[in-house]
Amino acid sequence: MTVDAELRSATRRWIAGDIDPRTRAELQQLLDADDAALADRMSGMPRFGTAGLRAPVRAGANGMNRAVVVRTTAGAAAWLTERGHRGGVVVVGRDARHGSEDFATDAAGVLAAAGFDVRLLPEPLPTPVLAHATRTLRAVAGIQITASHNPPQDNGYKLYLLGGVHLVSPADIEIEAAIAAAPAANSVPRKESWSVHDSALDDYLARVATLPRGDARTLRVAATALHGVGAQPLLQALHRAGFDDVHLVASQAKPDPDFPTVGFPNPEEPGATDKLLALAGEIDADLAIALDPDADRCALGVEENGTWRMLRGDETGVLLAEHILSTLDRSAKPDPLVATTIVSATMLRSIAAEFGVRYAETLTGFKWLVRAGDGAGTGLVYAYEEAIGHCVDPDEVRDKDGISTAVLSCDLAATAKAAGRGLPELLDVLSTKHGVHQTGQVSVRVTDLSVIPRIMRRLREQPPTRLADITVDVEDLLPDTDALVITGAGGLRVVIRPSGTEPKLKCYLQVVEQVGELPPATAKQRAADRLDALKQAVSDLVRRG
Repeated sequence: MTVDAELRSATRRWIAGDIDPRTRAELQQLLDADDAALADRMSGMPRFGTAGLRAPVRAGANGMNRAVVVRTTAGAAAWLTERGHRGGVVVVGRDARHGSEDFATDAAGVLAAAGFDVRLLPEPLPTPVLAHATRTLRAVAGIQITASHNPPQDNGYKLYLLGGVHLVSPADIEIEAAIAAAPAANSVPRKESWSVHDSALDDYLARVATLPRGDARTLRVAATALHGVGAQPLLQALHRAGFDDVHLVASQAKPDPDFPTVGFPNPEEPGATDKLLALAGEIDADLAIALDPDADRCALGVEENGTWRMLRGDETGVLLAEHILSTLDRSAKPDPLVATTIVSATMLRSIAAEFGVRYAETLTGFKWLVRAGDGAGTGLVYAYEEAIGHCVDPDEVRDKDGISTAVLSCDLAATAKAAGRGLPELLDVLSTKHGVHQTGQVSVRVTDLSVIPRIMRRLREQPPTRLADITVDVEDLLPDTDALVITGAGGLRVVIRPSGTEPKLKCYLQVVEQVGELPPATAKQRAADRLDALKQAVSDLVRRG
């Protein structure tokens, strides 16, 4: 017998409490077949990671399905009620992935039955629309059903708290405990008594249209939403802001949960933006924009030396930081703060010093970035992470927002174009002032999750003293987070940490080359050569033994 008696009993209890006949049948089939896959299916409910829950859409406790969503929402409702929020507004939204509509309806029904004033978004919409509505309605919580840029088989559950911010510890642990204590899904009351928040998108777009700083609007844009929900909201946002020469990648413009033209719907993945860059070249665009499927992240593409390429998140980050700080109304924001994470490049620190503003580095994730500084993000005017996430309007959206980032990026590009410059030239100016910050990654993908803690333990017990012929120091960030920071001369920095969303060990690399009297191209090449050597050294370090 492959399935032991305890697992068999737990599976039968789950089936008995499931509200969906399809997933009941799916799990029963595995049980009847004595399938070893049941151990994974019943290994525990998904846990809150860097940005909510994510799991494959499948039957069982360890998946995204209606029973899991009902129990998760029951736990969240109980936690909110314990803190005196019963009767408050909760906004529920969704993307267009498999299962999203049912999951959003179930979540709304559980919250309504628990006594909350539920506002359901009327259609699949970008995550920033939900985050904006949660904040502007002063909702006690917001729930977005989405797996963002995960593979097609996944879905997820993002939970925002009062103020439209992601939950952090100990709230995540407390809510997980409430979920574990929730009854079986078929015992959780649901009630169809919510209202539809029809103005959510219009309210959001009205705000986004106010973000441009300059008057220039002559700009040709190529854009893609990678089969997600961002295409039409992006067009509307750019149109309202005055940018009308926008061309979508037609084959990726409509929401499609199967993401047929991309192997992995993430703008950072090799090949994901090939169609976008081809379109940009065909139409002689000035800027290329890629949103991820729930439109909370934005990647930019530029033409450089006759070839189109995507900017790294750090490159976009410092360009937008310079743009925001150089146009900031200091009478309205007398003590501004900019923030990034420990795995991003360090140029933002130098830019902040140039403008005389506060700078903060946080742990990875926007749940920390929007709380930078004093724990509440007081004075925050801009935050970014290297994984193409940018918060350009923290007064209204306390999370990364791909659409508002796209609008502000068009403002920057149009302003530069009017002055006879492109974004690559602006990057050269920044590099001349602050040094060429060359960044890269080394990742170790595993099938056996025990490999990652084993590598981290070895590195802690035997920390390196030299990397790429440079003497280095190692800082252990435990207990705050499971990460090691390695630093050395010449701006060398390596951050090694387990991924919060994938079965990977991730290493974030940086070297800095001061330009001085060198031609910028020479400084770039020196930085690139040093980064190549560092990549090899780090790869050898994490992969040995």
